[in-house]
Amino acid sequence: MSTATEKQTDRQTITGAEILVEALIRQGGRYVFAYPGGASMPLHQALRKYREQIRTVLPRHEQGGSFAAQGVSRTSDEVGICMATSGPGATNLVTAIADAKMDSVPLIAVTGQVPQAVIGSDAFQETPIVEVCRAITKHHYLITADDYTCPESVAKALKSIPRIVKEAFFLAKSGRPGPILIDFPKNIQLTSIAVDEIDYDPPMYLPGYHPERRKVAAEQVKQVIAAVKRSKKPVLYVGGGVINADASAELVEFARKSNIPVTMTCMGLGAFPGDDPQSLHMLGMHGTVYANYAVNEADLLLAFGVRFDDRVTGKLEEFAKHGKIVHVDVDPSEMHKNKEAHIPVVGDVKQFLHALNAAFDPKTDAPDLTDWWTQLNEWKTKYPLSYRDAGDFIVPQYAIEELWRQTIEKEPFVAVGVGQHQMFAAQFYKFRSPKKWLSSSGLGTMGFGLPAAMGVQTAHPNDLVIDIDGDGSFLMNVQELATLKCENLPVKILLLNNQHLGMVVQWEDRFMEGRRAHTYLGPVDHPEALGEGEGGHYEETYPDFVSIAKGFGIGAKQVRSKKEFPAALAEMLAYDGPYLLDVICPYQEHVLPMIPGGGTVRDIIIE
Repeated sequence: MSTATEKQTDRQTITGAEILVEALIRQGGRYVFAYPGGASMPLHQALRKYREQIRTVLPRHEQGGSFAAQGVSRTSDEVGICMATSGPGATNLVTAIADAKMDSVPLIAVTGQVPQAVIGSDAFQETPIVEVCRAITKHHYLITADDYTCPESVAKALKSIPRIVKEAFFLAKSGRPGPILIDFPKNIQLTSIAVDEIDYDPPMYLPGYHPERRKVAAEQVKQVIAAVKRSKKPVLYVGGGVINADASAELVEFARKSNIPVTMTCMGLGAFPGDDPQSLHMLGMHGTVYANYAVNEADLLLAFGVRFDDRVTGKLEEFAKHGKIVHVDVDPSEMHKNKEAHIPVVGDVKQFLHALNAAFDPKTDAPDLTDWWTQLNEWKTKYPLSYRDAGDFIVPQYAIEELWRQTIEKEPFVAVGVGQHQMFAAQFYKFRSPKKWLSSSGLGTMGFGLPAAMGVQTAHPNDLVIDIDGDGSFLMNVQELATLKCENLPVKILLLNNQHLGMVVQWEDRFMEGRRAHTYLGPVDHPEALGEGEGGHYEETYPDFVSIAKGFGIGAKQVRSKKEFPAALAEMLAYDGPYLLDVICPYQEHVLPMIPGGGTVRDIIIE
């Protein structure tokens, strides 16, 4: 296949927009989720020229495109790319950029900008997007000429484009991953230069950036092994950093050698098989009782690729206060930021686990955990994840558990929105491998699930991709149903529809005496708007999601009966194309266990 440059040699010149697109291709970009506008039209013309080498997916909203790009990054070794025009197009990317920053997701966001001559003049559709995003990007670029009226100066800017793109990919993936913004004025996009003046593999210029993996000191490995050997109640506390480092295999190897129980953060689910007897599953606010009890009692906490987030720790001074803490993370700024570590290890967790496994001898270094496992298994038996029998009503926990039963052998990708359904999915869908679970965990962005699944299906066309969503979250990016249809993306949507903003309702019930304050999603004059309804007995629902889905050309069905649910689910999974199953659920379900914000294990709510 010819390169983009070879396609251009008959013209002898190439535009700035074409240089950027070719640079994206040469850095491994295969998909771009891009919505056009006045300031990005030259980029779209370039994407059209090179459509055999890079697939452009047209989302129906820029936020949908940027979450779709995250879907690529979160489930592969590629860096997701999104693109928007200036002004409102660029600002529509902001939430997803902040989301990527919080969850350490590599992302390249390219924005068109007004011509350099009018930057700063409040030109039509102008926003200073670099300034807007300064605090939520890992790095950012504005491609400008020192003198936009001088051809030599503009040529210099054009020649810098491959370096900027090369640096952007390197920055996005190296060290602690994160989002990079490239803002590209229209006049630079439109200007041409001779093809042979462009170097697509220039040296990078990143003074002060040193992401090289620090070598793990043998002495630190010995310290950790000594701590493990002396421990009676150790716990492995594992986060998204293990998944980002592709260190799941090394983690599993060490867990097997040491017989230490494993608990995971929401971002870390799948790093260790969730249905393994050695798994304590998720810890934190909505984690299992036994995981939280174990961490509270632990005399050694092996914290790998975590940041001691407040949803995990609750009251910081009470979290894991009885034990020694080993903290391994690639980002030195995380050391002692929230919780003091007794053995801080700054470095790549994969390299650290590789060294640990090489030095760890199970015969001499593994502690006797017989009594500890007896206690853990007692807690597991006494406090299992469970839910009530609601007769023929479909409670969301059951729906997700049945989905798990019908799909786990296919190892699907599962994206979620944000709210109760997200936490129920984290609890009841036990992932066996990494990069199969997509959750907006740090920012908690409603509307994440559908477009993220859309991006995953683009990158993994032959895999089963499921969006587990809530009705409130789903409506925030419902327009992406059109993208699924037009781009032939067979995403399956399990919509847990309780007609409420479920997680806010739960907090109203627990801490505000059940007073409803705009958390019912139906008519304002309905009794449930005041918290006086019966939940699950809806004669009709608002909106009619089945009609909406069919209006977009998506297969759809509503189910209300538990007896009918397994067959309806199987029908969805077997459907050839995108499909929405609208599952009517009672709204009274609470995500339990629950540790109130800022609370401790002593405050855990079980029923």
